[in-house]
Amino acid sequence: MTQVQPIRSRIRDEDLFARRIKSLAHDANGRQIRILEAGCGVGQVPNLDDVDSHITGIDYDHPVLRARTEERSDLDLWMLGDLRTLPLPQRSFDVVHSSWLLQRAGNVELVLDRILAALQPGGLFLLKIPDRESAYGFCVRILPMWVRTLYWRWLGPAGSENEPLPVVYELVVSHAGIQRYCLMRGLVVMEEYASAPSLKRFGRLARPMRWVLRAVEALSGGRLSADRSDLVFVIRKPENRFARLVPGPFDAGSYRHPA
Repeated sequence: MTQVQPIRSRIRDEDLFARRIKSLAHDANGRQIRILEAGCGVGQVPNLDDVDSHITGIDYDHPVLRARTEERSDLDLWMLGDLRTLPLPQRSFDVVHSSWLLQRAGNVELVLDRILAALQPGGLFLLKIPDRESAYGFCVRILPMWVRTLYWRWLGPAGSENEPLPVVYELVVSHAGIQRYCLMRGLVVMEEYASAPSLKRFGRLARPMRWVLRAVEALSGGRLSADRSDLVFVIRKPENRFARLVPGPFDAGSYRHPA
């Protein structure tokens, strides 16, 4: 299993994604770049400066996500609903950008299949997810929703007005899960990075949370890392229209965490 390389502090996924999109735009010789942002109620397309782009946003229809989406001015078009059934034109986008979506999704493989069917051959899938198989991911997914809501209201970061969103964290939302999905769908993982948890998100509980994450890592025998929380992938959809496609659900029995 390929190791996830630690992301250096001077590299941000926003910069990485922006460079990849600009490189794609350069190769397109002035043609407008069509971008699908999957998770537009939380994520944000990187600053593309003078790139001629058309951005379509999709997300679940949830009051918090709708409010955030309506506030955005960078989307040319957006749709909210069930991501398993939203109508998306196939092979219509040059880039699919998705941050902080998959941990909120049920039937993740079906959601991924649908949004990637909208990506044209040779296009890029720019993905950022929290790793369920990290100490941080473990803590978030075992906490009941009422506990997360209580924390957010009383101890969350200053200035946070919205309550936390429900999370699912299916097995595919991990390094091994994404690697396996790409292998089964004939996708090419070009780059992958892991970033350390940002303790600022815990507000006044930042220091105690550091101790909690270290304790979880120790109790798991090092399997759940306290130094990794988020995963960043640059994935390419092959040009070959006969690229291997193996349908079927994620096989939990063959799941293995990277060493």
